[in-house]
Amino acid sequence: MITPIYVALLAILFVFLSFKTIKIRKRLQIGVGTGDNPELLRAMRVHANFAEYVPITLILILSVELLKGHFVIVHCLGASLLISRALHAYGVSQAKENLKFRVSGMLLTFSTMLVSIVSILYLSSL
Repeated sequence: MITPIYVALLAILFVFLSFKTIKIRKRLQIGVGTGDNPELLRAMRVHANFAEYVPITLILILSVELLKGHFVIVHCLGASLLISRALHAYGVSQAKENLKFRVSGMLLTFSTMLVSIVSILYLSSL
């Protein structure tokens, strides 16, 4: 199985993003919400966006693998998701945001999802 490798790597990134948000909360002494703090808002959105996109995309990648998709495709999809989420997290977390990181991260995430979807539909029809 290949997908569990990327589940673990993405979980490490998720824990990192979680601790980053917790660290900011602790420093600012804001237990709930953002306290109208833009730094905390960015950290929360990076964390939440990761939580919104990664699970469904991992399910798609796992589905490709379970349908006997070629191991190279599964690795490419997993690596693509990992890179896309790191790019997006870096881009959005910057106070002076460079949209290239955010946009490339989202485009790569959507591409990973779409290639997975097409692969699932193709492999299911065999």
